[in-house]
Amino acid sequence: MTELPILAKSNQYITFVCIIKMKNKKEQWFKNWFDSPYYHLLYKNRDDNEAKIFIDNLNNYLSLPQKSFLLDLACGKGRHSIYFEQKGFVVTGVDLSEQSIQFAQQFENANLSFFNHDMRLPFRVNYFDAVMNLFTSFGYFENEKDNLRVIQSAATAMKPDAVMIIDFMNSEKVLRNLKENETKTVNNINFHICKKVSNRFIIKDIEFEDKGKQFSFFEKVKALNLEDFKGYFEKSGLQLIDTFGNYQLQNFDAQQSDRLILIAKKVK
Repeated sequence: MTELPILAKSNQYITFVCIIKMKNKKEQWFKNWFDSPYYHLLYKNRDDNEAKIFIDNLNNYLSLPQKSFLLDLACGKGRHSIYFEQKGFVVTGVDLSEQSIQFAQQFENANLSFFNHDMRLPFRVNYFDAVMNLFTSFGYFENEKDNLRVIQSAATAMKPDAVMIIDFMNSEKVLRNLKENETKTVNNINFHICKKVSNRFIIKDIEFEDKGKQFSFFEKVKALNLEDFKGYFEKSGLQLIDTFGNYQLQNFDAQQSDRLILIAKKVK
């Protein structure tokens, strides 16, 4: 008679542990997904020429002196960092993905370095002339305080009057045009992507088969808007000085623009 209740409690405990593990896995999805070779495969068609045009336009707009110190937050494999260094800057790239940083480190030189780092944590103090966070590399965190911590840590790293550049999706346009289901074929792999919106997060379930194995990944980004970023800046000692809607640095229009590009300055 006593064994059944004990067994029931044991099953309840196992179920509880599984739920917690699954919750943690989804909250920390970026650790697994960004370290996966399939992440880089799925998004391999990102336009490097477009990225270079964007950086050239930013460079002309900012007019930073040669040898200025730049921090590339969530640098991935370093494509932006590498080009910034080629433009004459001293660049540090940081990313949570160990695999991405190991790849990027092959390009290191006296003016270019890469580190494995969580952007929610401070990285140096009053050191950088500019901090970049590009290609929607923000808004991953379930806890809203973590998004603020990213901006505050960036502000800590910035010199007085330094600038922060955030290149984010225009969430308002993305939400209006969201495709619930799509399939992308890359290198003969069919990535089946289901999208939905929940609690202001755009959520992707990504499933595919490769070499006889089934894979499933999870991706989510908060649909932040201009007012959200203004709030982060205000709480971090940063002042928004400009907004753009595309990589040609044309004016931002919430209805039409593809991007939300923000320029903020550290207040003395």
